[in-house]
Amino acid sequence: MSKFKTGIIPIEPTFVGYKQTLDKRAICIFMATGFFLDQDTYYKEQKVLKPGCKYEINTTTQKILSEEAYFKWHYSPVDRPFKQIVDEFAELFETIIKEQISDNKVILPLSGGLDSRTQAVALKYLNIPVNSYSYKFQNGHDETYYGKQIAKICDFPFQAMTVPKGYLWNSVDELANITSCYSEFTHSRQMAFINQYEALGDVFSLGHWGDVLFDDMNVEDDLSFESQVSFLANKIVKKGGLELAESLWQDWELKGSFKDYLRKRVSGLLAAINIPQSANAQIRAFKSLYWAPRWTSINLSIFQSKKPITLPYYDNRMCEFICTVPEKYLAGRQIQIAYIKKRRPTLAKLTWQAQRPFNLYSYTYNRSPWNLPYRIYNKLRHITSNEKYIQRNWELQFLGSENEKQLENRLFNNPMFTTMISAEVTQKYYDLFKNKDQVFYSHSVSMLLTLSLFSTQELKTTNN
Repeated sequence: MSKFKTGIIPIEPTFVGYKQTLDKRAICIFMATGFFLDQDTYYKEQKVLKPGCKYEINTTTQKILSEEAYFKWHYSPVDRPFKQIVDEFAELFETIIKEQISDNKVILPLSGGLDSRTQAVALKYLNIPVNSYSYKFQNGHDETYYGKQIAKICDFPFQAMTVPKGYLWNSVDELANITSCYSEFTHSRQMAFINQYEALGDVFSLGHWGDVLFDDMNVEDDLSFESQVSFLANKIVKKGGLELAESLWQDWELKGSFKDYLRKRVSGLLAAINIPQSANAQIRAFKSLYWAPRWTSINLSIFQSKKPITLPYYDNRMCEFICTVPEKYLAGRQIQIAYIKKRRPTLAKLTWQAQRPFNLYSYTYNRSPWNLPYRIYNKLRHITSNEKYIQRNWELQFLGSENEKQLENRLFNNPMFTTMISAEVTQKYYDLFKNKDQVFYSHSVSMLLTLSLFSTQELKTTNN
């Protein structure tokens, strides 16, 4: 017998049960959303342990002997001045980072967003040694521009990296091993530099999930339950994902409607959270329970394959803190913005990538007519460029003759894959991607590629 305690937001999944029968309904949700929902896995007999629970497991039979929740998401706001909340956050955030890092040298990914900037502020304030880096797409938006400026102000060593065209195919099998095919392959730009991480430091300090915990969900707090279900069902489904899932549902001759099944699953999980006082808090809890550990954490495994990872926003104390903060102070990333201004005002003056060309003092002017000159300049720059402007990771993986050869080989020359999905379904969505709408169907192609790798690495092992 073994005892397990899962984090409120687990960094990695803990599986229980054996691989036997494919769970095709769960796989359809994976196709639609890019992540497995709740405790689902590829197999009916295998489950993932729930967040925020204590377990006793019979390791021989792989049966759960007992399950006890030690945390339930709630909304218990304690009204106090905003400055006090910022001070509380600063003390908690810096305490967590100091405990997580100890005496190690930090590897810090930097971007033009708030989460990594907040990390940089805390690490500099705590005088922790850091090696930082940023990456950009080849012929795409240059995220290294922001990272370099942040690193210069903080006096961090900095390395700029470029995501090259076609990088995926040299590492796609390694990626499948790392993630066990529990995440699609269009979010894996870290794989382009996976062999460079080890030389940068001892431990990653990552700011993931700060943007969810420290913002509102962009809904009215009195939004009805059914409207929340609709909001979430629409939010988690990717472009082209619903169509692909419905095709597989029919191909596998599953009973009922996929859309009805998805809505029923979302509705049941949301109802179990039960935070009637605040729709924003309830939706945030849903995302933290089901999106963070089953999507974000899976992609973090790429970092973890090379060095230990630390995540201050995943810390149980941070989750508990969020439950006490009034929603009016979470909206608009106010707390992180105020923290950066408090500890490092010079970093607040740098451009905020999501609100460019404005910074943390001027971002409220990112609307017409104040942002019109920048929008015109940016559009003209792209129009006059002689090269295609890369905006999305899949463009580097799927477009061009060499990428097409690699992709088609994985999709159409894999006998194990055709035992899972009819060749007609794969051909249909590949043709739609090539000939109708690349942006809309890129997710579908990526999910089919993921299943192809799964069939090679998992089904072959299971059948043997």
